[in-house]
Amino acid sequence: MPRNTAMRRTPAQEPRRLAAIDLGSNSFHLLVANYQQGELQVVAKQGEKVQLAAGLDDQNQLSEAAMQRALDCLSRFAPFISGIPSAHLRVVGTNAMRMASNSQTLIERAQVLLGHDIEIIAGREEARLIYLGAAHALADVHGRRLIVDIGGGSTEFIVGENFEPLALESLDMGCVSFTRYYFGDGEITEKRMRRAELAALSELANIRRHYCELGWVDPVGSSGTIKAVAAVLAAYGDSPAGIIEREGLLSLRKRLIKAKQLDQVALDGLKPDRASVFPAGVAILCAIFEAFGLEHMRYSDGALREGVLYDLAGRHTAEDSRLQTLGILRRRYGIDTRQADNVAATAREALAQVQDEWQIDQGPEDFLDWAGQLHEIGLAISHSQFHRHGAYLLENSDLSGFSRPEQQALAFLVRAHRRKFPVKEYQNLAANRVTLGRLARLLRLAVLLNRSRPETPTLGFRLYAKDDDLHLSLDASLQDQALLLNDLEQETLYQQAAGFRLTVEPTMDTAANLRS
Repeated sequence: MPRNTAMRRTPAQEPRRLAAIDLGSNSFHLLVANYQQGELQVVAKQGEKVQLAAGLDDQNQLSEAAMQRALDCLSRFAPFISGIPSAHLRVVGTNAMRMASNSQTLIERAQVLLGHDIEIIAGREEARLIYLGAAHALADVHGRRLIVDIGGGSTEFIVGENFEPLALESLDMGCVSFTRYYFGDGEITEKRMRRAELAALSELANIRRHYCELGWVDPVGSSGTIKAVAAVLAAYGDSPAGIIEREGLLSLRKRLIKAKQLDQVALDGLKPDRASVFPAGVAILCAIFEAFGLEHMRYSDGALREGVLYDLAGRHTAEDSRLQTLGILRRRYGIDTRQADNVAATAREALAQVQDEWQIDQGPEDFLDWAGQLHEIGLAISHSQFHRHGAYLLENSDLSGFSRPEQQALAFLVRAHRRKFPVKEYQNLAANRVTLGRLARLLRLAVLLNRSRPETPTLGFRLYAKDDDLHLSLDASLQDQALLLNDLEQETLYQQAAGFRLTVEPTMDTAANLRS
């Protein structure tokens, strides 16, 4: 099994300051909290309507106005995260960022403003984090749950029990995108409401049967739309506080149609800045009630940002969800676990020998280990070009716990572990390019040193790094292996063609002399 990376623990009496920024399609949210003894103690909480998804044109290009709204909001969030270590902060983008073809432009500008990396997370990963946040908020409630989160550009559906999600899905429908498609001219009619509901029902048809077969005893909603619906129904006495009942929802639907225009939507309990996207959100919720035969739903405070913080708290521990994903991948694709463990162990030893010179911290170190664990995943498809197949699987699968940049980093390392060094892919890396290139070179050596698929990892070598130059020497037990020496000779040529220098020294003594 993949190793359990030891967590660098803080003393039990000292809370860890964690922060999450959720770049949603409708709203941006900031949450700063102290984490101690399994609980979050909120320090700061902010939210602003940015309506990023409203800035997408027909070619899925974000407008400059939408990007400026985002940057203005983040400039107000920035002081709250000052001084928080990068390992204790995540900034995650959701559907609008996934959809935007020019999202990298916004990401680069926002990263300069915040001083932290921004990750775009996949839809199912968003659903997993939502469930994690909601499950902690509902920790005192037992039984299987249906969690629904209507966002600006997507809606997430999760069935789970305790802290374990059983089904995760993200559907392409949200209050901002549906406002654009079905209420674009501001008119609200019965026909338009029904068209929006039918579109949502069409999306739901893909998951309805499976979810209903799983079943639940507790339907729960989270985030802005459902919170707003619950507040309006309570204000009119149509449902108890925090509860959405079917009859009350249908009454609300009638009120919205009676308003006739989006700019005429003014309801008790509804904040004015949500009014323009509220009818579309209600249409989606009505479709959810219809598809799943719901009679009620209750609102929960736990959502994506809380889930991000709990996930952060579990990183680099045995509870790290990424370790569970690695185990699933190894079993699913029938990976030779002994060989994978040997390569990973050799790669860790190689890194330990050059870590001071290259100054590589724990995060990238983990990815080298994980790439060693998964470097042969592509063999499940074909032996020919299996490094390419493996990279494709890792970059395009839904990997629980991994953001898109993390998947891309892992995919690059697997892609680069053999044959010609992928110079084009290396040059296209958006972040941590130099570090990932160095890790790839170490992984390549680890694979070659274990080419004979030994019983135990090959550790009889010494590495010395000087800037980007690598010097490798072998102990006596390896020096007479003609196949290995031939492979290493070819590897020096591969690395030279990519602009790197690798020198294979005949004895360890030579490397010792180089150090001196």
